Amino acid sequence: MDAPTSQELLDSVLASLDDDKAEDVVQIDLRGKSSIADYMVIASGRSSRQVASIAEKLVERLKDSHKMSCKTEGKGTGDWVLIDAGDVIVHLFRPEVREFYQLEKMWMPTAGAAQ
Repeated sequence: MDAPTSQELLDSVLASLDDDKAEDVVQIDLRGKSSIADYMVIASGRSSRQVASIAEKLVERLKDSHKMSCKTEGKGTGDWVLIDAGDVIVHLFRPEVREFYQLEKMWMPTAGAAQ
């Protein structure tokens, strides 16, 4: 089985987040901007428990569908979980934590910063 393309991986991540009712999902195209990944996805869960559950299911689905194991950080607290799926980096937050760190502002194109 061939490794998934970054677009296939992104599609799988977005489908999983949608299935688990993640909120305020934002995808950021990093191609040509960063060597860490092709895409970053940022999403919220309503509680620590939901954030941890969304992360767990996402990792399971990627393992089942693409035979890949992802590195995760922060699942124990459920405030901010980072999932490294190779070409796609996923950040899952509780809303208050997401608001505090404002990752979107750091990575979004400058047109969004003019608000």
